[in-house]
Amino acid sequence: MSAETADTADPADGTAAGSPDPDERRREQRGWYFYDFACSVYSTSVVTVFLGPYLTSVAKAAADADGYVHPLGIPVRAGSLFAYTISASLVLAVILMPMAGAAADRTGRKKPLLAAAAYTGATATAAMFFLDGHRYLLGAFLLIVANASISVSMVLYNAYLPQIAEPDERDAVSSRGWAFGYTSGALVLVLNLILYTGHDSFGLSESDAVRICLASAGVWWGAFTVIPLRRLRDRSVKTGGGEPVGSGWGQLRATLRDMRRHPLTLSFLLAYLVYNDGVQTVISQASVYGSEELDLSQTTLITAVLLVQVLAVAGALGMGRMARTYGAKHTILGSLVVWTLILVAGYFLPAGSPVFFYALAAAIGLVLGGSQALSRSLFSHLVPRGKEAEYFSAYEMSDRGLSWLGPLVFGLAYQLTGSYRDAIISLVVFFVVGSVLLARVPVRQAVAAAGNPVPERI
Repeated sequence: MSAETADTADPADGTAAGSPDPDERRREQRGWYFYDFACSVYSTSVVTVFLGPYLTSVAKAAADADGYVHPLGIPVRAGSLFAYTISASLVLAVILMPMAGAAADRTGRKKPLLAAAAYTGATATAAMFFLDGHRYLLGAFLLIVANASISVSMVLYNAYLPQIAEPDERDAVSSRGWAFGYTSGALVLVLNLILYTGHDSFGLSESDAVRICLASAGVWWGAFTVIPLRRLRDRSVKTGGGEPVGSGWGQLRATLRDMRRHPLTLSFLLAYLVYNDGVQTVISQASVYGSEELDLSQTTLITAVLLVQVLAVAGALGMGRMARTYGAKHTILGSLVVWTLILVAGYFLPAGSPVFFYALAAAIGLVLGGSQALSRSLFSHLVPRGKEAEYFSAYEMSDRGLSWLGPLVFGLAYQLTGSYRDAIISLVVFFVVGSVLLARVPVRQAVAAAGNPVPERI
């Protein structure tokens, strides 16, 4: 079927909008999975493994005698630069995401916007090959562009979920998407590990190997994005008018006003904002913690993250099955307890002990994919039909765009104390508060209030 085909569905029915045919729906689902497959290597190889320690080393090489660099004349401890840059990228994402969501809902054309965001991010990531010497400002700029781009692309990608999956399918479909992402992350990390550990035999310096690993993530992201762009279909919209991009903030205000009519949806978003801030910060800062505080080698960090990727596939699928028995909400709450225990254990990890770090990585892998996948599928039940992109814009702002607070807290804790252990334990508050807020949300009532059919188990 042509990408230009437009379909509509009655918002009151229980079918996936525009996908009444099961074969066509499965075809779109398989294409949808591949965007996770495409972009997850950025999150894994770039943000989680290589860029944090490498950008920190570049910043330290450029630092003054007191260990500070001075971007825009502002004194910043070199060890805090990566965390601050992550925060800055997410502030930019807050500005861009509502514009993308408004444009998608007003025009019904998510695919061109998804393509623009994906290829902007992929290009910035590929350009990280040129990050060497004292070019910490170039690294910070490319990270800001790439991280903001992936945030915008995920607004559009996630907004397809209610359109391509029936209500009872969404936990499984969302979990499979995460599983595809972790599979690609593991595959690319194996290749990264071969290149990095054998860089001498390839005639490369360690820096050259890291820069190739960074750039290859951008090439992979761009190459596999072709598959979802070929298989996903745009849907028509019933109303239009106005300037989609220019009305982004107006649309966001309208979305938030509309959410006031769905306070339980808003309550879930608040809970998700808090606990996901903790998840995203652990992901982005783990390699810095391992290299700087625990004195672990880059090879140990790569293999630990590879372990996370392998176990995250099983964890995402396993937690998806648990949700069918216990419901998504209770399964997520259980995972947040595990996240809290992980941080406490991480605080006490002895330096120079890879075995303990591997054990912690295994625990992260088992809860990482499932907690994120089930949060996405649970929110999809709380979205009024026809408002997928704008509501997922707000969701993505909770997922990425408002996840600047955790890295900021992490960076400030290190700046003030000089201890990454103090920085990592400060993140416990996000999981404790998020668990309390989520426990108070009556999800079955929230689904019904949004006008959607209530699954048998949620």
